[in-house]
Amino acid sequence: MRQRNKPWAREKLAEYPQYVIPSPEQYKGKWHEIFEKKQPLHIEIGTGKGRFITGMAKANPDINYIGIELAESVIVTALDLVIEAELSNVKLMNVNANDLRDFFDGGEVDRVYLNFSDPWPKTRHAKRRLTYKSFLSVYEDILVENGEIHFKTDNQGLFESSLMSFSEYGVLLKYVSLDLHNSDFEGNIMTEYEEKFSKKGNRIYRCEVQYTSGKKDK
Repeated sequence: MRQRNKPWAREKLAEYPQYVIPSPEQYKGKWHEIFEKKQPLHIEIGTGKGRFITGMAKANPDINYIGIELAESVIVTALDLVIEAELSNVKLMNVNANDLRDFFDGGEVDRVYLNFSDPWPKTRHAKRRLTYKSFLSVYEDILVENGEIHFKTDNQGLFESSLMSFSEYGVLLKYVSLDLHNSDFEGNIMTEYEEKFSKKGNRIYRCEVQYTSGKKDK
């Protein structure tokens, strides 16, 4: 979906370094220093307009959150939500998340959220999917031992290919829902896309996977 350009977005993001972290690579290995409390760290890749990450931060004050989004015209809306809520346990990064190793040290992150990622439906684009094995290797490096990925999408094809990718990589499948909004799952925080798609009658798919102990030779 094409986003409306906001030429003023970059300037506004720069005005709030306490929320949108400038030069985040300098905090690699020491993210706990910029939060008020040293707590588990969860990150969302592709945080969009911020509804999920701010909702999670409100619901779980004992966890620190970082939302990562490349599009300035999108993340500026997330910034508005963070400012309004005056949340001390959520930060934003306006960067490309292609290699998270540039920003996070080994074992520094406790959980990764992937919500409504680009499905890249064409086979030749499979390597661009955020659940492809090369990305799974990156997540494994930055996650704590037995760290988890929580994944949601309305795209059945992406969900099926992701389950296959998880299985082939060797992570433990802890939870699978083929229709999240008609399941017994509690505490779901919706994203903007999730609300939009579910109102259209789209089924929402969700899974939780966990890395098992020990690194793999991938």
